[in-house]
Amino acid sequence: MNTQEIINALTKDQIRTDLPELVVGNNVKVYQRIVEGSRTRTQMFEGTIIKVQGGGIAQTFTVRRVSYGVGVEKTWPVNSPNIEKIEVSRKGKVRRARLFYLRDRVGKAAKVKERI
Repeated sequence: MNTQEIINALTKDQIRTDLPELVVGNNVKVYQRIVEGSRTRTQMFEGTIIKVQGGGIAQTFTVRRVSYGVGVEKTWPVNSPNIEKIEVSRKGKVRRARLFYLRDRVGKAAKVKERI
């Protein structure tokens, strides 16, 4: 057994299967668990997935939205226990694996076409 097979065997039970497929271009709502002192609350972050990278236990995804005229990007590990759930609100039709060009666009130009 090589090293990668050992890592996969150890992390196989930590990989989440309850989340939808994360596809670049989709508009998603990420419900994140936030701990403030002794209390926990859920905060939603809605935006477009601009990047999915890595694989297995180390897979991450980045979501971008414009809030009060300022672009905000957040990156989460897919298998993070701080993510309560992810809802796909729109399916995007894109031809790229990374949507970094959205950073330079404003308004309607920053929209992604919807896949039907």
